[in-house]
Amino acid sequence: MSGIVWNDVLCTGYLDTMRYLVRDRHRRRSSLRRRSDVVEAWTLGAVAVLLLVMAPLVGVFTAWQAHDSARATAQEQRADRRQIRAEVVGRLAGTLPMAHGGRQPSARTTVRWAEPDGTARRATARVPARTRNGETVDVWLDSRGRIVAPPPDDRAIQQHAITIGVCAAGGTAAVILLGHMVVRHTAMRRRLAEWEQEWAATEPEWTGRRA
Repeated sequence: MSGIVWNDVLCTGYLDTMRYLVRDRHRRRSSLRRRSDVVEAWTLGAVAVLLLVMAPLVGVFTAWQAHDSARATAQEQRADRRQIRAEVVGRLAGTLPMAHGGRQPSARTTVRWAEPDGTARRATARVPARTRNGETVDVWLDSRGRIVAPPPDDRAIQQHAITIGVCAAGGTAAVILLGHMVVRHTAMRRRLAEWEQEWAATEPEWTGRRA
């Protein structure tokens, strides 16, 4: 959210500056205005448009692609994995609760369950942190019978897509601003060179000094 607010502030500042440069500076006749001034003013306008249009579009498109990719991955994982009910039989010593994959705090513990053929199995899995011995929990197994993390749910997929989209929009805005800085620096150097050339031609007339 802070990144979006900061981007709005930057865009507002660029729009205000663009109005001053495009409306006022171009309408007034000034002997100090150079072609580099005009180029810089129009470049600033293009930067404002890119920040307001291109950066958000890149963010939305990237978020959409990330959402589709994450959803496809989740579907593949659901097809490859199966969910079972297992009994908690003991918490591993020294294991601290921790957040896992955006879900509630969890801890590693030993669980046991029975396969369809009656074979009893034990393994280590992550369960909700306050789970007690004897309680049953849902665990996920892959095609090889190993305990794995559950497939991401819709909330996790949305959070992933939003994060990717915000990063893409911020990266695009950074590239645009960096390009504008380069153009502005080049225009400033050109402007100073032009002023220096004209001053070299005008200064002897003002001071009476000859080269």
